[in-house]
This record gives sequence, structure tokens and C-alpha cells, in this order.
Amino acid sequence: MNRINSLFAGNGRKRILSIYFTAGYPTLDSTLDIAEALEHAGADFLEIGFPYSDPVADGPVIQHSSEVALRNGMTLSYLFEQLKDLRRRVSIPVLLMGYVNPVLQYGVERFCQSCRDAGVDGIIVPDLPMYEYEELYKPVFEANGLSNIFLVTPQTDEERIRKIDALTTGFIYLLSSSSTTGKNLSVSETTEAYFSRIKAMGLRNPVVVGFGISDHGAFVRATDYADGAIVGSAFVRLLGAPDYPQRIPAFIKELKG
Repeated sequence: MNRINSLFAGNGRKRILSIYFTAGYPTLDSTLDIAEALEHAGADFLEIGFPYSDPVADGPVIQHSSEVALRNGMTLSYLFEQLKDLRRRVSIPVLLMGYVNPVLQYGVERFCQSCRDAGVDGIIVPDLPMYEYEELYKPVFEANGLSNIFLVTPQTDEERIRKIDALTTGFIYLLSSSSTTGKNLSVSETTEAYFSRIKAMGLRNPVVVGFGISDHGAFVRATDYADGAIVGSAFVRLLGAPDYPQRIPAFIKELKG
């Protein structure tokens, strides 16, 4: 049982909080300092984004962080050099999130081996087609102990969700909407019906809601329907402040309430 499974298995009624941030932002070597600070502040697991030049699913805040990180010199090779010290400093589950092109350029098998060596628990690659994962890469992910996290949107039909549930070994990433990141969560009747539909399916895997979670109220609303929620743009925005290290504990405390 890896760290992700252990976290959710021991969850009880706890509302799990994940934080996303971009590797190499705001400075090239801030990645592990931020990860360690988030764990100490009370985050339950982390998603570290590896930047890409064409982040089509991301809103302006995360797009900007990717642009700055790339200008700072962040690459996958450099990130894995940083992550050699990950498990000396961070004990909670850590996932890497990004687009498939950098992974293909790095080499999928090499990428998975580098994740294993660093102590990374899972991968979120939104534009990796499910059939490609299943037919080409699943054995490589499994051999390296990595959970591949699939995304579900309001448009995903039940047959595909059941297939995702069967392939999943960590959790299912439930997008609160089909928009880009950074939009505030508005739980309308339509959103409630969508969340309720997923909850009623009785999936065997935990479900975590992402996109639009920016404050305590949104966090609570999302976790009324799911096992956890992910905060991305709101935290990345905080990293733009010069005194962001001092702000992290209060940010996490306010989110969790």
C-alpha cells in the first residue's frame, strides 16, 4: 500500500486537502522549501506541477507560474535532481502533474523510474489518453509503484467513469467544471446534481474535487460530496507575494477551518 492508499484508508470522516504548486516558481530552487512548509502547515498531500510552454487547461495564474518557472530554468531533469532530497524533508504523498509532451521527450520509462527513485507516489497527466495508458504504459507505471490519476468532468459518461474506476489505484480527480483552472467554485443545482451523481455511483476509489477551490467555504462544499479537494490557483497566487513563506501556515489553517 503506497502513501496515497494509506492516506485515504485512514481517512475516516476527515476532509482531505491537497495543494498544487508549480515547480520552479517563484524561484528555481523553492520547490522543496514550499513542499516542506505545506506539510508542516497541515496539507494532506501535494501536487507538484512540472511546467510546460503550452498549458492549455490552466488559467492565467498557473500559466504565469509555468512561464516564470521555465524562464527560471526549470526542466524535468532539474526537478528530479531537486527531488532527490524529497523524502528527507517531506513524508506526505506527493504527485507530479503536467502535460504529456515533456514526459514523452524525457522518456516514459525513464520518467517513471525517476519518480520511483525520488519517492513520488503518483502522476496526473490530463492529456494522456486512457487507451494509451492502458495499452502502452500501465505496466511501466505499476512496475514503479506509481498511481496514474484520471480526470472526470461533468461530461464524462457512466461507462467511462466505471472504466476509470477499474483502472485507478489511487484516487479519481473530479473536475468541478469543464473550464480552465482558477475559476471560483459555484455549487449550482447543476453542479450539485453532477457531484451527487458521482457519489451515488458508489465508486471503489476515493474522489477528490479540483478546479475552483479557493477558500474554506468552497473546500467544505466540495468535500460534502468527495473525500478531498485540491487548491491550486489560490495558492500559486499567494506565492507571488514576497513574504509567502510566512503566509503559508495561515493560508492552510483558513482553508481547513
